[in-house]
Amino acid sequence: MTAQAANAQAANAQTADARAANADEVEQIVNGGFDNGAAPWWASSGAITVAGGQACVDVPGGTVNKWDFSIGQNDIDLVAGENYRYSFTATGAGHVVRAIVGGSAAPYDTYFEASPGLTADAQPYAYTFTSAVTTGQAQVAFQLGGSPDPWTFCVDDASLLGGVPPEVYVPDTGPRVRVNQVGYLPDGPKKATLVTDATTALPWQLRNAAGKVVKSGRSTPRGVDVSSGQNVHSIDFSGYRVRGAGYTLVADGETSRPFDVDTAAYRQLRTDSLKFFYTQRSGIEIREDLRPGYARPAGHVDVAPNLGDGAVPCQPGVCDYTLDVTGGWYDAGDHGKYVVNGGISVWQVLSAYERFGVKSELAIPESGNATPDVLDEVRWELDFLLKMQVPAGHAYAGMAHHKIHDAAWTGLPLLPHLDPQQRELHPVSTAATLNLAATAAQAARVYRRFDPAFAAKALAAARTAFTAARANPALYAPESDGIGGGAYNDSKVDDDFYWAAAELYLTTGERSYQDFLLASPLHTADVFTGAGAFDWASTAAAARLDLAVLPSRLPGRAQIRDSVVRGAAHYLAIQRNQPYGVPYAPANNAWDWGSNSAVLNNAQVLATAYDLTGRSAFRDAALETMDYVLGRNALNQSYVTGYGEVSSQNQHSRWYAHELDATLPHPPNGSLAGGANSSIQDPYAQSKLTGCVAQFCYIDDIQSWSTNELTINWNSALAWMAAFTAS
Repeated sequence: MTAQAANAQAANAQTADARAANADEVEQIVNGGFDNGAAPWWASSGAITVAGGQACVDVPGGTVNKWDFSIGQNDIDLVAGENYRYSFTATGAGHVVRAIVGGSAAPYDTYFEASPGLTADAQPYAYTFTSAVTTGQAQVAFQLGGSPDPWTFCVDDASLLGGVPPEVYVPDTGPRVRVNQVGYLPDGPKKATLVTDATTALPWQLRNAAGKVVKSGRSTPRGVDVSSGQNVHSIDFSGYRVRGAGYTLVADGETSRPFDVDTAAYRQLRTDSLKFFYTQRSGIEIREDLRPGYARPAGHVDVAPNLGDGAVPCQPGVCDYTLDVTGGWYDAGDHGKYVVNGGISVWQVLSAYERFGVKSELAIPESGNATPDVLDEVRWELDFLLKMQVPAGHAYAGMAHHKIHDAAWTGLPLLPHLDPQQRELHPVSTAATLNLAATAAQAARVYRRFDPAFAAKALAAARTAFTAARANPALYAPESDGIGGGAYNDSKVDDDFYWAAAELYLTTGERSYQDFLLASPLHTADVFTGAGAFDWASTAAAARLDLAVLPSRLPGRAQIRDSVVRGAAHYLAIQRNQPYGVPYAPANNAWDWGSNSAVLNNAQVLATAYDLTGRSAFRDAALETMDYVLGRNALNQSYVTGYGEVSSQNQHSRWYAHELDATLPHPPNGSLAGGANSSIQDPYAQSKLTGCVAQFCYIDDIQSWSTNELTINWNSALAWMAAFTAS
């Protein structure tokens, strides 16, 4: 910044304390109209040209991330709790700009961001947000990189106005009658939720596609639903069993979105939710003929600009070798691969196969061999998990590296084959090693009839991993290891030991694993007390479910089965108290990151209790849970792409990024969004949802990684429940 620009900024700025006390709107940006040249604006390289009252920069082609080329202004003051309006006029036909307010020094935190698509004509853009920080070292910037070709960006009337009224975001929730927009099973429960101010019962009508009334009744007032803050009624039309399409429910002058009464959609959902994993594959070309619209070159296979996964080194100081860790599934919307999240995902999909014998044709490269497609797909991840095991002759031999991902974060969008970052192996962990032991042991019994050699290899790896974990029982992934990928830290591994021992026992029947199981305090503990029954960081329930349903000679199996039934009864009681029929009620109404997976995992416990007891109440509860995910919720939208009249389309992903690049696709049908998250950790969600009540803490935008990401373990939960519903 020039001295002249610094003096101009000082003359135009007020102190943060003075601004906080002043209710008037105060401009933070100096020379936002470019009436006095370009200063104090800067560009990453090259010159800012000012002509015709606007500033333009030539953006070079061939960059990777948005932040690889920027134009901006530093020394911006922000006050925590103050409301700001960030506005500008810009041109840049066919390109998306990342407009941010963030820190001007490391770690370059982002306080607000927006990603508008630009046109050839100058268009105004305006956004309102509340600052979470007080700082004099903020910056406004337009991040412009990531294009293979050069282009020109022009901006004018840039403003960051403090002291403005907050903009209230109100989601469009459509009709006040909330239904499962996909459909209800003919012989299953059929319930809806009506949002209304009425406090007494109201009449309702079920109408077929021709508009004829086929059933009617009166609603049941439920009062204010804690999870949404809405006054609601329940509607129950379970007695109607006639198959058909295009039904609607009418109540209180509102008509629901249409739905079917049939099973067919769930058979398709079972297939689509499993097909999701193919387009998450690393290390292989995604073929257009197998997944039209989703074709892309193989990612991370040592072809430039990838540095590749064929010989990945450890982080500095961690190890002195490299490993071939090609293959596997990209974990979520980034390019990382994580053993602990891969583990629970593999377990859940293999569990669906063990429980339902899923034989869906998935149209993957291996289709047509003698192995079910679902097992071929899971094998792609299993082979990667096995590669993450430390070879003999090295320190911590038999342990598993916790994760592998880029050395630094990459931006949106970025196809896997264009990622230029150095890939790194992160340290081994006890949790990752036990995830490997559990899933490899499970694989050994599942694949034995299809590939005995692989089954034997998997079992040997599982035994080695379990022994190594017992020798190193407290190697934890640190919370601080979150640069370039998620930390997935977990300092509680007694549940992972219990899970691994359970899978090894169920596969081998050996006394040593039985003794370990019976000695574990978790074996007699109630493992179904949490808001969510299980997830990547809490795996004891996974062990308990398999011990309950799979044949074995383990002493006390009746008590194990009873514990699952009691756990299901707990979730059933929660569901019956929830007007939206969701078996999930976290403490203080604080919905967790990935709440949709917690909801579905609880439904798996309910479904398993039905398997064990044959009690229809458990089956109905599991089926009713699908209503929430598919539209019967406060936002009146399906969280599964392509399912329901209104569904999530813009999940956070670097390659399903149509919202940012029209040449890229939306997520494929059958992709589950994370869902309501009371903590709304990302800046975009914070700008829209601050103060939200539970179910309303969600927004379908690619920038909202805390509410709208997709992940393999969330889709594995959807696949399991889709298989149950379709069975």
